[in-house]
Amino acid sequence: MARNSRDRRQQEPRSFKARLFGFFINVFLILVAIGGLYVLFVFLQMPSLDSVLHETREPAIIFLDKNGREIRSDGRIMGAAVSVDNLPPHVWQAIVAIEDKRFFEHGAISYRGTIRAIFVNLFNGHFAAGGSTITQQTAKNIFLSREKKISRKIQELILSMWLENRFTKNQILDLYMNRVSLVGGMRGVDAASDALFGHGAREMTLAESAQIAAMLKAPSAYSPIKNPERNIKRAKVVLAEMERQNYITPEQAKQASSELKKSVKTQDKNIYRYWTDFVRDEIESRIGEINQDLYVYTTLDAKLQKRVAATLSANIGEYQGAIVAISKDGAIQSMVGGDDYVVSQFNRVLAPRQPGSAFKPVVYLVALENGMTPESYVNDSPFSIGDYNPKNYDEMYYGGINLATAFAKSVNSVPLKLTKEYGIDSVLQMAARLGVGGNLKREYSTVLGASEMTLLDLTTIYSVIWNDGKSVHPYSINKITDAGGHVIYERNPSEEMTVLQPQTVEYMKEMLYEVVTKGTGKRAYTPNVFGGKTGTSNDNRDAWFIGTIPDYVMGVWVGRDDNKPMSSKITGGTLPATIFHEIVK
Repeated sequence: MARNSRDRRQQEPRSFKARLFGFFINVFLILVAIGGLYVLFVFLQMPSLDSVLHETREPAIIFLDKNGREIRSDGRIMGAAVSVDNLPPHVWQAIVAIEDKRFFEHGAISYRGTIRAIFVNLFNGHFAAGGSTITQQTAKNIFLSREKKISRKIQELILSMWLENRFTKNQILDLYMNRVSLVGGMRGVDAASDALFGHGAREMTLAESAQIAAMLKAPSAYSPIKNPERNIKRAKVVLAEMERQNYITPEQAKQASSELKKSVKTQDKNIYRYWTDFVRDEIESRIGEINQDLYVYTTLDAKLQKRVAATLSANIGEYQGAIVAISKDGAIQSMVGGDDYVVSQFNRVLAPRQPGSAFKPVVYLVALENGMTPESYVNDSPFSIGDYNPKNYDEMYYGGINLATAFAKSVNSVPLKLTKEYGIDSVLQMAARLGVGGNLKREYSTVLGASEMTLLDLTTIYSVIWNDGKSVHPYSINKITDAGGHVIYERNPSEEMTVLQPQTVEYMKEMLYEVVTKGTGKRAYTPNVFGGKTGTSNDNRDAWFIGTIPDYVMGVWVGRDDNKPMSSKITGGTLPATIFHEIVK
């Protein structure tokens, strides 16, 4: 009877508390299982942990000027790689001091920092502080995602732990400094330093390091460009933290504080865009498909380019303009294809237009080669052949006139009569010898510049003259290397060919000099100008001046993109000659 009583007690249901406890245990285990499965699912959605360190991107092209200085990069999203080992210590110390002072002590997560951030945010009633470590920020920068999702946060934590187990603290700091985004979509402290201060991170001063570190909290809000006062105020906080953490002395902090820049601005690189677009096409013609990062050493004179761009912009007014400068061996030292690349990417240096009287040297070279001299007399009188009967610009005729005066005054009848004397074919052949005869029409109007050619081609004609009659082939690239410095392409100049005889060249130089001292190009003259020629097409649609100084030959074009006439006051001897003068004076 007693045993039956025990059996009944053993079979009695558990108490309510026990059942409730069991229920919560089961719910907890189920939630843990679901959470584990979710974390596993999120983990499986991550890219390969090794692959996140190696970005897949289009190859970058870094363009350098003739002195090896970088002028622009195309497709590059990161600055040069830097590390704790090759930077001045104050660069990384500023980052650690303001962003994560216990970085070298804690793991992937700073529990102390997280708890402090929670209390600060609760006290303020809104998000006022963050607890992310440099390792967590590095994970964010690698993922390049700002989505505020639980799944992304879990991935960030997983990646943070992986980073801490895979790399040393210095290596994580290196990753952070090379991936952080601060200026204009580019990443890395080196890119930021170059954009803000004009040099790489390895040359950063203590003050500059503090200003870079000040941006880490919010790059746009603390930008030295957009908000210089806020940047300087926070940079002083950075210096104070560095001093407090014994990275620098009070004297160093005080000195650096006095050196903080109140205004910094990124270099305006639009002045190089026409040039780098032109060079990029040249790259592909030299090496074919671009499948790796390239360093392209160009012929550009950056100092001249800035002066040319500024002068064109200051003088062009309502019109458009283009300028190109070529050294005697053909190296293109400046190319500005318009007033503003942002407004129009069309490179007018390469636009076919009517050169007007700027083509006339080709005709006079034929005459000089056939025994005439600058003192040879010709008759300036009305000319007609068939129904073609052009007039002089001012409809005046001088009668007997020597070649030099006819050239300086840019009369029209004389080159037409010279062409009739020596033949249109001789003119076209001379143009071909000078390197520009391909698209010229076989008709008398070509003599007065009716056949279109580009500013680059026209300037090349004059380059041959000032290269003592030797052939000139314009070029833009000296060499191309890969990121490791290995030469992929290097210019191997071909031997110059004699195109014009010495006596012919000397006579033409004399005549070009008279244009700028006595003729239509007087506005271009300065003591260092050797000579030049003006040109104006029909209805003042195009105005040109091509001139030379000891270092280069420069061509200037002014006109309208829609090819409509300009003011009758705009000729080759006015605005283009003035722009040339302002550049070379």
